[in-house]
Amino acid sequence: QGTIHPFRKSHRSVFGKFAQEFCLVASDRRSWRILLFGALNVICTVCLLMWCNSTNSMALTAYTYLTIFDLFSLITCLISSWVTMKKPSPAYSFGFERFEVLAVFASTVLVQLGALFILKESVERFMEQPEVHTGRLLVGTFVALFFNLLTLLSVKNKPFVYVSEAASTSWLQEHVADLSRSLCGIIPGLSSVLLPRMNPFVLINLAGALSLCITYMLIEINNYNAVDTASAVAIALMTFGTMYPMSVYSGKVLLQTTPSHVIGQLDKLLREVSTLDGVLEVRNEHFWTVGFGSLAGSVHVRIRRDANEQMVLAHVTNRLCTLVSTLTVQIFKDDWIRPSLMTGSLPMGMLGPSDYSGPPPAPKPLDALDPLTSTPAKASSPPPEFSFNTPGRNVAPVLLSSTQPQRSYGAGFAYGAAPYNSMFSHGLTRPGSGLGGKPIQLSFT
Repeated sequence: QGTIHPFRKSHRSVFGKFAQEFCLVASDRRSWRILLFGALNVICTVCLLMWCNSTNSMALTAYTYLTIFDLFSLITCLISSWVTMKKPSPAYSFGFERFEVLAVFASTVLVQLGALFILKESVERFMEQPEVHTGRLLVGTFVALFFNLLTLLSVKNKPFVYVSEAASTSWLQEHVADLSRSLCGIIPGLSSVLLPRMNPFVLINLAGALSLCITYMLIEINNYNAVDTASAVAIALMTFGTMYPMSVYSGKVLLQTTPSHVIGQLDKLLREVSTLDGVLEVRNEHFWTVGFGSLAGSVHVRIRRDANEQMVLAHVTNRLCTLVSTLTVQIFKDDWIRPSLMTGSLPMGMLGPSDYSGPPPAPKPLDALDPLTSTPAKASSPPPEFSFNTPGRNVAPVLLSSTQPQRSYGAGFAYGAAPYNSMFSHGLTRPGSGLGGKPIQLSFT
């Protein structure tokens, strides 16, 4: 017996919910390093943008966008920490892992939009190239490179590490791969860093810094300001080419597609399940990725009527759980269709009595004798236990009319002979005795 409150308190605002979840993340000491690097990133980004304005360098602006991307990656790392603290709820039965997938997708897409903005500004600069001041160009390059590498190597960002390994290779990595193999042949100790493929984030930072250094030297030596715009285009293209495979991979995860690298393993497991004792059919299988590294799926399994449901369920789950972390298996037993017990319409493809020729024959009296077999005629037999779509079963007799004279062969039975050109009659007239032609009764069983 509690007090009834007719007017409930209003729900907490979006800002209040955000503050509550932020306090939950900040309570973990492992998140303090991420917050510290996030604050340093904001300070560094502001300084770099001021230097971009003073130097009038488009290449340094394009390189500064990589520092902004580091800020997005730190936010993604915080979201990943928050996901590990949250438990599944009725609204999010699979957990909150898709939030970090969405964060990775949004970060890579925003950086690609920034690269497109750099390309658009660079095209305008090619028409009228302004003068570039090199006073802080080289300083800004090394400050951005140092902070970017420090952030990448100091903070373990699990979502981006997983995506960089699972996504396809970028064109920049493919071009550097041959050089890396040659270099590792000379210095084998670098194979752990450069092979099988170099970290795409470290590679784009080193390539951008090298491009800026070349720009600085050409402007200082030849006063060639157009090279700054060309360097900005190169950095923008490298950024777009590096982030695009990650956007595609995370986008496929958001679309709940089946990962291409596990399709072969899933087919092998499904074939093993179909060969289990009692399993008749495996159908309606669907598998998708909930988050990075977590696979969910559902499958329907049809089993024999005498099979043990719990035993089959245990075996199916044991086979698939090695690859699918969240699995739903629906077991249903095989069921034969009995048309004689059906009160509604028959399924498509099933032949009913009306599809055959003529109405069903009338029951015969028990004491009546069949003139052909001289055995008592039985009442209509009960319907068969199983019914198949066989046109010859339970079909009405086909009567062949004859107009030839009747011949008697003894025993008092009359047999008629029908020519080839006789017409087929679908009547149910029982052959009897008398003068004139008699029909021949042929029963297809």
